[in-house]
Amino acid sequence: MTVSHMNAKTASPGNAERAPEPGRGWPLVLVTVAVLCLFGWTYLVAMVADMVPVMDMSQAGPGMVVFNRFNLFHGLPEDARAALAVLCLPTGSTFGMPAAALSLVDLAKIFLMWAMMALAMMLPTALPMLRAFAAQSKARGKSAIRSGAPVLMAAFGYLTVWFGYAALATFAQWLLTLAGGLNDMMAPASLALTTSVLLAAGLYQFLPAKRACLQRCWYPKFQFAEPGESSGALAGYREGLVQGRICLGCCWAVMTVMFAVGLMNILWIALLGGIMAVEKTFPSRVLPAVIGMVLIVWGGALAISLILPGIAT
Repeated sequence: MTVSHMNAKTASPGNAERAPEPGRGWPLVLVTVAVLCLFGWTYLVAMVADMVPVMDMSQAGPGMVVFNRFNLFHGLPEDARAALAVLCLPTGSTFGMPAAALSLVDLAKIFLMWAMMALAMMLPTALPMLRAFAAQSKARGKSAIRSGAPVLMAAFGYLTVWFGYAALATFAQWLLTLAGGLNDMMAPASLALTTSVLLAAGLYQFLPAKRACLQRCWYPKFQFAEPGESSGALAGYREGLVQGRICLGCCWAVMTVMFAVGLMNILWIALLGGIMAVEKTFPSRVLPAVIGMVLIVWGGALAISLILPGIAT
């Protein structure tokens, strides 16, 4: 039996109680992941906190209106909020927010925002995979230092993939902004964009590619952990790239829902991050289908609301 098959077997629910321990290097990995995750959340919260006093937060996406109670927009009608939003603050004048012109500096801000979302939302979902990889390092009889280093490098390889996604998302945001698809608060400017993203993300939940990647997230198989393979830092980084691509195949659609709910919607950042963490950690055929149906029904309802007025006229 190969090591990768042993990984799948020991990771299954029926064998959870016999799962190997990750070794003495695991606490260092946990601390590193926690620090990076905290850094991501700190950056995102700082962006929102700087926006709240001077912006109409209802324009940032569903649910964000609750933050208006902390600024001068609280209780005002929509037209008054829109007028104040124009008068009070030019775009790009708060921490981390890009200007409407989208210079290279603004594109760098957008990429940094997506990178911070990768740290805050996606890195925590990699913990089960990293723990399994740490246990494999221990099983190969490595010291605490040498068993910790490959796992850390696997985390950085995993992040490399998601930073690549951040670059693609930055490009997509640039195109949508040029086309008028996003408002100055980086939320969808029309229901058509919201509807399209929700339907696409919901349908992807039922595709074979999603199921295959999710299966690999539940029961990781390590390509660079076979007997005779190097187990150093470089091998760990390469393993992180492999596992990151699998995670990307599993989660890119749910992550892209941020385009539908507002890219600075801190409430949905937390919600979607939690959904992806639960979906990847606990094997279930029902949860991915439920997520897909919710997104499809939501998008379908918005599509009907777009079509009916056209029929009425």
